[in-house]
Amino acid sequence: MAQNLKTGDMVKIIAGDNKGKTGKIVKMDPKNHKAMIDGIEVRERHMKKTQFNPAGGKKTIHVGIDLSNLKKEGK
Repeated sequence: MAQNLKTGDMVKIIAGDNKGKTGKIVKMDPKNHKAMIDGIEVRERHMKKTQFNPAGGKKTIHVGIDLSNLKKEGK
């Protein structure tokens, strides 16, 4: 069922902590069977100071949701 999902599709989460929420797929990770949903499972990473990023700081990243927990929304 979830194998025919692609970037830009509207999906509904059918299992897990975010059950019942809907969103648009912004990125797919087919190797790990995960999808990144817009506005859902967004976390902050703390970045270490480096030569290229002397200030360090925070960066927001998407955490993938397993494809088996997603269902494609109707048209």
